[in-house]
Amino acid sequence: MLRTHNCGGLRKADEGSTVTVCGWVDSYRDHGGLVFIDLRDRYGKTQVVFNPSQGEEIHALARSLRNEDVIQATGDVVLRSDKDINPDLPTGEIDVRARTLTVLNKSLTPPFEPGTQELPNEELRLRYRFIDLRRPQLQRNMRLRHQLSKATRDYFNSLDFLEIETPMLGRSTPEGARDYLVPSRVHEGAFYALPQSPQIYKQILMVSGYDRYYQLARCFRDEDLRADRQPEFTQIDVEMSFVTMNDVLETIDGLLAHVMRDVRNVELALPVPRFSHAEVVERYGTDKPDLRFGMELVDIGEIAARCDFGVFKKTIEGGGRVRGLNAKQAAEKYSRKVIDELTAFVGDYGAKGLAFFRVQDGKLDSPIAKFFSDEDQQAIITSLAGEPGDLLFFVADQCGVTSAALAALRNRLGKELSLYGADSFNALWVIDFPLVSYNEGEQRWDAEHHPFCQPVAEDVSLLKSDPGKVRAQSYDLVINGYEAASGSIRIHDPKVQQTVFDLLGIASDEAERRFGFLLEALRYGAPPHGGIALGLDRWVMLLTGDDNIRDVIAFPKTQRASDLLSGAPSPVDDTQLRDLKIKLDLPT
Repeated sequence: MLRTHNCGGLRKADEGSTVTVCGWVDSYRDHGGLVFIDLRDRYGKTQVVFNPSQGEEIHALARSLRNEDVIQATGDVVLRSDKDINPDLPTGEIDVRARTLTVLNKSLTPPFEPGTQELPNEELRLRYRFIDLRRPQLQRNMRLRHQLSKATRDYFNSLDFLEIETPMLGRSTPEGARDYLVPSRVHEGAFYALPQSPQIYKQILMVSGYDRYYQLARCFRDEDLRADRQPEFTQIDVEMSFVTMNDVLETIDGLLAHVMRDVRNVELALPVPRFSHAEVVERYGTDKPDLRFGMELVDIGEIAARCDFGVFKKTIEGGGRVRGLNAKQAAEKYSRKVIDELTAFVGDYGAKGLAFFRVQDGKLDSPIAKFFSDEDQQAIITSLAGEPGDLLFFVADQCGVTSAALAALRNRLGKELSLYGADSFNALWVIDFPLVSYNEGEQRWDAEHHPFCQPVAEDVSLLKSDPGKVRAQSYDLVINGYEAASGSIRIHDPKVQQTVFDLLGIASDEAERRFGFLLEALRYGAPPHGGIALGLDRWVMLLTGDDNIRDVIAFPKTQRASDLLSGAPSPVDDTQLRDLKIKLDLPT
């Protein structure tokens, strides 16, 4: 080894030891005589001191060092004087007084310093990701990612699960997003698809008798990206046989508690609360509610129907809803100008307007307050538990619009009003999702999750008569307002599977063409089974308190699915295209 200790390991007890440390020059201070170098590696920093008394050659070499040079220094561990101790560093009580110095590699002037507080734009950081990954924040994120992966494996191994790898090159069976396709050189005109998930393979593993499976699976989806999505990602993939929904949820409750204890040193109360899909949409406007704070939605339809405010009254008469929320003690924090900005904000979610009232002296203060009697004003205040200083917001529209607009507004207000701490953590299960939802544009039913979800037993009779009321045995784990996991009990009866395919407009011949190898497996004694997939990248993002998934992936893509470090995707040679029998027809 080129080093005896890392840069974060030396302590007061090492005084008098002769050590060798290696790392990157983090900072450089030349005091004319003494040269001070903060040497950095992923474990921490150590201050190395170069004294002219050790010889002119080593001193001159030390004075030539610059940030991000890679060096090796051997010297003696000495204690700092009391006034020079740095309490913010674990190594802050000692120095390494160097006797030898070797420059292992010089660095060009970096485009930015890893330790800078003012980060450059993300494109520059992704272009020089090898510099960006030296930042302490990203190194902490990568360590936590490793801890999470290890804790996951330890947990499932302790429960007798088997980690089994499924193919990366498979058949194209679109599950909503576009597949990434890989042309075959051997089979002309045919393509593999990179997996969107191991869904079908893990179900086949259940048919094959491997009753407890897990995998840290790489998945790929060619879809539009957001801050919390990537074209390639890692999911903790789980499947179990001879289980009910409750068995799966309890297993993942245990995983969540184990991870929180192992990674965050937090004891999580179990069981994780469960809410029906209908309940969370009614109370919070979304199936991914952030329950780190309250601010539930309230329906004031009865008051709206009898008031003199035309917008509210006509909405109720047209079958719509009037719903609102209470931003506690926010009346003085939001000016009319800012409320106008919020009105434009909810407009992005379909709302035609945003009504507001300030609660003052037991009454409502607003340009539209005159349209509400004293009795109705009191009823509104009571319905929303209003107190002096509160700010009440309302959206009048069709149910879906009120849900989407107020859910987005609630999340924004929760953040702006600092209603939760940076380290706060809240998890819940959402269950009883609809099996299908109606696609008005294409006049057909779509699977709410995917076509393989088992309907709730008592709803199976409604599959043909009233499919919109059929609940699925599906479930989502929601953490801090993000979908952190999604799963279901699977259909194991081929006849029920075809009934669902028929409902989705997938004829039997098309089903055989797209999913034939799964359907054939189901005909050979498939056990009842279910599972779940947990987004590992998103879990790391939530546990670090970050809001950008690219900061928890070593080599991420941009929002245009580009790798700025390597230049991928890139053109390929004509020879490669000829081998694959591919001709490009690019727009001119």
